[in-house]
Amino acid sequence: MEKIRVLLVDDSLLIRRALRECFRTDPEIEVVGVAESGLRALEQIEQLNPDVVTLDIEMPDMDGLETLRTLRARGSELPVIIFSKHTSHGASITMEALELGASDVVAKPVAHGGKGSPCEIVKRQLRSRIRALGRRRNRLAHFAHESKGLDNAEPTRIFTVNRPLSAVAIAISTGGPSALIEVVTQLSPALNVPIFITQHMPPVFTRYLAERLAAKGPLRAVEAQAGMPVESGVIYVAPGDFHMQVNDIGDQRLLALSQAPHENSCRPSADVMLRSLGDVYGEQLLSIVMTGMGQDGRNGCEYVKESGGIVIAQDEASSLVWGMPRSVIAANLHHAVVPLDSIAALINRNCKKITTES
Repeated sequence: MEKIRVLLVDDSLLIRRALRECFRTDPEIEVVGVAESGLRALEQIEQLNPDVVTLDIEMPDMDGLETLRTLRARGSELPVIIFSKHTSHGASITMEALELGASDVVAKPVAHGGKGSPCEIVKRQLRSRIRALGRRRNRLAHFAHESKGLDNAEPTRIFTVNRPLSAVAIAISTGGPSALIEVVTQLSPALNVPIFITQHMPPVFTRYLAERLAAKGPLRAVEAQAGMPVESGVIYVAPGDFHMQVNDIGDQRLLALSQAPHENSCRPSADVMLRSLGDVYGEQLLSIVMTGMGQDGRNGCEYVKESGGIVIAQDEASSLVWGMPRSVIAANLHHAVVPLDSIAALINRNCKKITTES
């Protein structure tokens, strides 16, 4: 098996050495080069032809944002994982990078030693992303492998539910921010149901994601807060490191946040959200599992389906990583498989409620 070729880009010598050491004995990953600036990174990409790049944001000569912008202007679709500082400034710039086509983000450790050491962070987060994105580079072989035995994965562009739906749940991970922006910008301003999103991202980053969704689309979008009342026409983004749930309290529906144990190595976890929404909305819930690695959302969708709700999976061709949707389809939990560019229309068609109707 060919190793996944990785270029590490960071202006910190300590980080470059730590990352290289983490991958030194990895059977699937080979570090083919390192770069300390964006200009050097662009040279290395031309010379080394890596499969995946990890990219720092704040660097001399040319920062990560400009590096990514230049790369995409050249027509490159090379997977890029942003390795960003865990700060408000770093999170804001990282969101711009994700809009420009970065594949995912991993927050740099805030401490050294123990579980916060750079190598430990890499083991838990970077490796899995590099492997998923690196394998995807050979799309034909990857698709043939992933689709094998999934005869029920044929996409459809028009899917209609013959009953009113009162809420939308979206489970999403790698490749999520740019996909979410594409969906949100096409939503109808007349949409009158709440939308709940669990996107796998570190703390701080989810607040900026909510702000981006609010700025790009016609609906209000917020990072969820404990005790916040659920309102129609509002998008709620689960905050990093917290599970998001909804509880019926008297005649109100209120958001609840929890730092209960990780599920599927995730917090927030889509499974936690989907189980909660399945209890509250039952057959009136539309759940959509979009691009992302792993299987988060699969068990939650089983619960949603048992509760009478609708389950949609994003199709393979439009998913950056077809792990989460594939797990739902493989378990035959879906009602339809839908391309990215048809998801907003599906939501509008099935959930739009005009408030002036009597």
